[in-house]
Amino acid sequence: MTDSIPLLIEARDLVKTYTMGDQTVHALRGVTLSIAAGEFVAIMGASGSGKSTLMNILGCLDLPTTGHYQLAGEAVDAMAQDQLASIRNRRIGFVFQQFNLLPRTSALENVELPMLYAGIKADERRSRAQAALARVGLAERSGHTPSELSGGQQQRVAIARALVNQPQFILADEPTGALDTQTSEDIMQLLTQLNAQGMTVVIVTHENDIAAWARRKLLFKDGQIVQDVVQTPVLPAHMSVTPLQAAP
Repeated sequence: MTDSIPLLIEARDLVKTYTMGDQTVHALRGVTLSIAAGEFVAIMGASGSGKSTLMNILGCLDLPTTGHYQLAGEAVDAMAQDQLASIRNRRIGFVFQQFNLLPRTSALENVELPMLYAGIKADERRSRAQAALARVGLAERSGHTPSELSGGQQQRVAIARALVNQPQFILADEPTGALDTQTSEDIMQLLTQLNAQGMTVVIVTHENDIAAWARRKLLFKDGQIVQDVVQTPVLPAHMSVTPLQAAP
């Protein structure tokens, strides 16, 4: 990071506690974190380490118990639920392990969904969805339903859906967890290409070989960041990262 690159994510002293019966669970214990626009960050940690709790807060799916979080300069920690929904739709593209596609709906219609919620007109929805599918290499499969697509193709549809509202960053939760090794590599290559184009990418993973694609790695333990390192991505020898076609 340099001073000339704006911070996209600024989190300070994040604490998250849950009450379970007569016990208090400390999921986050004073986490401070900054991520600049254009970074590719992997968040790692064992189950229960706090990484999923942090992901939910960064994705505006949950609020910290105490602490402050700003996304692209907007103070998120005091927002109401409708404000959180708005910022999620405008600024964040989500990618999940299980794809979360509507099973009886075409790839094109799945990609259109975030724009439907945003009130975008039908012609523009279709045009932007087609462009997003082309961007991930699925222009010829736009009429197919998820059952007619491979796992890797379904995840590409999910990435197209994440891109279609032109978010400021992609937040991917175990994006290769349901995929085989070769398909996982294909998806990570796509995310790497998007990052080369300027997209900020944050992935949550428990796999070292997936985290190795990122340029920065955070390791969580007991609700705290115990390691924050900049690394040289370990890419396959055959891969050359070329920027994808820019979004229209």
